[in-house]
Amino acid sequence: MRIKQARAAMAHAAFCGVARQHLGELIEELGPRWEARCESARHKRRRGAGRRQAGAGPKYELVFTDRLLATLIHLRTGLTHEATGVICEVGSSTIGRAISEIRPLLAERGFAIPDRPGLRLHTLEDVFACAAAENIALRIDGAETQVRRPRADRPGRRGFVSGKRRQNTIKTTTISDHQGRTLWSGAMRPGRMHDQTCVRTEGVAEQFRLRPSVKAEVDESYRGLANEFPDQVSAPPRKPEDFDEAPLTERYGWREQRRRQSSRRICVEHANAEHRQRRTLQRYTGRREDYGDTPGHRRPGLRPRRQARHPAHAEH
Repeated sequence: MRIKQARAAMAHAAFCGVARQHLGELIEELGPRWEARCESARHKRRRGAGRRQAGAGPKYELVFTDRLLATLIHLRTGLTHEATGVICEVGSSTIGRAISEIRPLLAERGFAIPDRPGLRLHTLEDVFACAAAENIALRIDGAETQVRRPRADRPGRRGFVSGKRRQNTIKTTTISDHQGRTLWSGAMRPGRMHDQTCVRTEGVAEQFRLRPSVKAEVDESYRGLANEFPDQVSAPPRKPEDFDEAPLTERYGWREQRRRQSSRRICVEHANAEHRQRRTLQRYTGRREDYGDTPGHRRPGLRPRRQARHPAHAEH
């Protein structure tokens, strides 16, 4: 009885971070996909169709709902596999396999479009197409997550050292709307790579070139992007020369321009802050190769419940 109560508590939003209604929608959506993947793997192993009747053979130690809950709890709280296994009465290796199976399914769902139920953004091209169609001014910023230090014999080990944080990190590019709602997060690269370099390598600049109607607000690290697309990308105004000797009105005017630009851009920081509430993104201790699937908990149905509502962030 206590085990059943513990499993029921796992479905509470305080543990998994998802309302019961959204959890039910996730189960209905991802359950058939998980079963299809399992059947595909079994078909590949036996090199043909199954010969047993439906329902025959060994049973799963964890049903799909328990696997989904274990994954969500791990992503939100960082609870160890061993501790989660105690709740579910299974071994830690079973929990590890369950998380490795469910996490890619979450990552494949895409990002929700605000006020457009059922539609999702999967690629950078989708984000810019949506921004052009819906007249959304994008907010672009980079986010860093601390990771374990690479091994001494690993090539490119020093590339993970961030010059800003003085730690081993992985950077991601986050794009949000004017209310701080995440539209896309990706373009993972080592912490030493500059944000501007990521813009070039991931094709962000190319998307601005293909869609001249899309506008964005960025910080100082994307200065090169603002110089290349001055009519589309807004960066903080440069500090005028001989600033200390300039008239007081010019200095106040420059500060006011920076303040207004920061007020329009700051909502993307709210999106990054919401992501940081997840334990796995405070310090990622898993395999760096799997980091791309880790932000799956930021997908639709699992998106943060608190949104930016400050009047300064409203679209003008």
